[in-house]
Amino acid sequence: MARQHCRYLMHAPSCFFVSLHLLLAALVATAQNAPSQVRVGVILDLTSPVGHRQRTGIQMAVEDYYAAHPTSATKVVLHFRDSAGDVIRAASAAVDLIENTQVQAIIGPPTSAEAEFVSHIGDRAHVPVLSYSATSPALSAAQMPFFVRTAANDSFQTAPVAAILGAFKWGAAVVLYEDSPYGSGILPALADALQGVGTKIMDRASLPSDADDGRIDAVLYHLMAMPTRVFVVHMLYPLAARLFLRAKKARMMSEEYVWVATDGVGGFMDRLSPEDVDAMQGVVSLQPYVEVTDDVKNFSARLRVRSRLENPSDAGVVDLTLMRLWSYDTAWAIASAVEAADVPSPAFQTPRQSTTLTDLDRLGVSATGATLLKAVLAATFDGISGKFKLVDGQLQLAAYEVVNIIGKGARTVGFWTPESGISRDLIPGSSNALKQILWPGEPPATPKGWTVSPNGRILLVAVPMKNGFKQFVDISESSTTGETKITGYSIDVFDEVMKNMPYPVSYRYVPNNASLESYDKLVDLMRDQKVDMIVGDVTITASRMAEADFTMPFTESGWSMVVTVQKDTSSTMWIFVQPLSTSLWLASLAFFFFTGFVVWVIEHRINPEFRGRPCQQFGLIFYFAFSTLVFSHKEKLESNLSRMVVIIWVFVVLILTSSYTASLTSMLTVQKLQPTVTDVRELQRHGHYIGYQEGSFIKSSLIKMGFEESKMKTYGSEDEYANALSRGSANGGVAAVFDEIPYLKLFLSQYCDGYMMVGPIYKTAGLGFVFPRDSPMTGDVSRGILTLAESEKMTKIEKAWFGEPGACRGPSSAAIGSSSNLSFQSFAGLFIITGVASSLMLLVYHLATFAYRERDELRAAEPTAGSGSVSLRKLRAWMQHYDRKDLRSPTFKTWNDESLRNGNESGNPAPSPRWMGEGSQRNGATSPFSVSVRSEMNVASSVEETPASDALDNSSEQEEEGATMTSLDITQSPSFVQSSR
Repeated sequence: MARQHCRYLMHAPSCFFVSLHLLLAALVATAQNAPSQVRVGVILDLTSPVGHRQRTGIQMAVEDYYAAHPTSATKVVLHFRDSAGDVIRAASAAVDLIENTQVQAIIGPPTSAEAEFVSHIGDRAHVPVLSYSATSPALSAAQMPFFVRTAANDSFQTAPVAAILGAFKWGAAVVLYEDSPYGSGILPALADALQGVGTKIMDRASLPSDADDGRIDAVLYHLMAMPTRVFVVHMLYPLAARLFLRAKKARMMSEEYVWVATDGVGGFMDRLSPEDVDAMQGVVSLQPYVEVTDDVKNFSARLRVRSRLENPSDAGVVDLTLMRLWSYDTAWAIASAVEAADVPSPAFQTPRQSTTLTDLDRLGVSATGATLLKAVLAATFDGISGKFKLVDGQLQLAAYEVVNIIGKGARTVGFWTPESGISRDLIPGSSNALKQILWPGEPPATPKGWTVSPNGRILLVAVPMKNGFKQFVDISESSTTGETKITGYSIDVFDEVMKNMPYPVSYRYVPNNASLESYDKLVDLMRDQKVDMIVGDVTITASRMAEADFTMPFTESGWSMVVTVQKDTSSTMWIFVQPLSTSLWLASLAFFFFTGFVVWVIEHRINPEFRGRPCQQFGLIFYFAFSTLVFSHKEKLESNLSRMVVIIWVFVVLILTSSYTASLTSMLTVQKLQPTVTDVRELQRHGHYIGYQEGSFIKSSLIKMGFEESKMKTYGSEDEYANALSRGSANGGVAAVFDEIPYLKLFLSQYCDGYMMVGPIYKTAGLGFVFPRDSPMTGDVSRGILTLAESEKMTKIEKAWFGEPGACRGPSSAAIGSSSNLSFQSFAGLFIITGVASSLMLLVYHLATFAYRERDELRAAEPTAGSGSVSLRKLRAWMQHYDRKDLRSPTFKTWNDESLRNGNESGNPAPSPRWMGEGSQRNGATSPFSVSVRSEMNVASSVEETPASDALDNSSEQEEEGATMTSLDITQSPSFVQSSR
């Protein structure tokens, strides 16, 4: 049959060519429909079992992607290279992949050091480098645009580490890190994060990854000598495991120690041996949180089976779950990016250079690298490790898991998220606190994070030696035993604070004479670490705080000057006006006039004592008001309203006169002593000598104020102060002594007479205890001082050394100074009361009542009030009517009745009393309100009984007697007749 077919073909050549053409066409069609291949390089450490398993996981990721996307137009082809954990071999592998294989992307290498070198090569060739394990912050997309980190940046975990330290209020910590790009890259971010929670980095210790036990022990013993007991460890697990083994042997895993490790420990728990885990008991660590889903379990199981088949010798090797998941998602991301970017066949542009020295010079530039990089950065999907999303070229984590290494593994004690910080669970509204943590040595309470004496020795406390003011610090020796005895106010305060500390403190006082030269020299001992603390009367200044830490002050702050006093021989003939201020004098005069005016207005219509010529009435207003000063007013008041005004005003006058008398007495008797100097400028202007306490900081302050150092003298005791001041600047002494307020008060309490504190008080922070920089004890002692200051114990200590407050003040404090004059503000309330009362009596009760009672007469008088506007005529009518007597008042009504009765009995007018005669004389005058006024004095006889001629005849007779008769037309008026009746 075959032979026949061959003969047929030989006889039919055209049929053969047709068949061949169909076969070629089918092959071409198949080639055109096949997905285009995209080469991707993978650099791993294939000398380790972990590298083998990661290679298998990456291969599975690519296979799973194309199984899920069978119609993909592209296909990733993986090309693996072995770096053997060496930077140079990793770089060589990258050059080989780019130059020879022409890969369009690279996955790996595993370490940060390798990834940094390879990323520079990728930037040169525009080949994206995706690393799922290079976590060092030193690697940045800003510096290397083609580097993509598909893992968490190590700097991300600085925030949860700081949150843990902040949750327990540890104020100091020591950082131990691996001396590699992985270890050192985190330090800047860690320092910022710890500073944000108030934790200071006391020291930093680095260890190379290949450090031997001797090197590790040296670092640990150095840290053991420090008071800080909180350590932050950032190392990869091989070095960290050796560190904790040595720390356990050095007994640094005991009760007082705290160890917090980054995810270089917590994320690699699967790789630690049982011995390593036992050495890490009580360590708190972090690891990125990954939810264990069914996809994770399925992938882990398949990977385990396939690894056992491909690498039987690695069957017992445990791989890190997190790195395994990140490598899987990285391969999936590159496959999806290749598909999304539709990357064509590789095309590298060869550089045009005259000479090529190395393979790096011959590297081409990928024409598709930028497109592929953009697609990778935009890739977003739900990976098996969680949400895959790149921000600034880095994978974003949703949360960190806080674990506590206990027993044979680690247990979760909390979580940290960027939104909520520390929380017990990831459930919204969960408690913002960690679960119970078992610290190294399993102490009953949380360690305080530091120790008073690292080596268990007794602390040395320096005490300043002084020549005077020994109430603060007194150093003496027993004559019998020769034992040094140290006492004083500062010592008692410090001892009392130490008794109430929450932990025992062993210390010993050591006298030091450096204070005799300068207290700055004493503080330098702390800087040079020659003493552990300084207790005494050390002033807190800015320059000293640069050398050491101070507690809060235990005395009041500030400094000033003390001068001698002299008798005040100056006198003035106008001292009687000094007790009252100008404003009070003016206000008093105004209210004197106002009160007299109110009384005159109320009494003018009803009281003949307040009537007469204008000058007499003005004089009466002033006389009546000022006579109230000595309560000598004799005018009889008829109205209850005016009596009320006078009663209130007399009360005000009583207060004013009493205060004036007391103030004037004080000025004449107390103001007898004055300071010889009142101003610092006066000292400088006259070139006086000044003094200050030896060793005090005040010397430098005085020089800054402009005093010449040649004009300064030092003194050491209260007696020397008094002696120098009493002699004066011209006789070998000083005109003023500058010192801090506590010392000046102590001096004035012993020398009560002849001295006083004057001038401004310059602010300082006061006296405090001195500790080393960043000492944890500073805060505890400050709280102890505050607690003591709020108790009665502090008052007892002060009384024991300084006596009762104010027990000896003498004239220097009670009789020195000027008595301040009285101001208007002190009596404003009295003036308001009398002003309101007088105004109410005048306006509401008197004038309102007048307007209502006389309304008919006022309306009738308006048309005859003269020319002008309506308002002017109304005002004139009111004034004219108000100036008239109120004949209905009891005063004038009684007098009219007596006059009529006397006239009816004798037929002649009765002789009027003296005040009536005076009133008659006034009727001929013009009052202040008069325009054209006629007398309204009642006649002595009834109009109804006396003819008109008799009335005219009698008028001259009455005129001679000094009595004024009213006009006939007035006496015959109906209103007058009615009034007379």
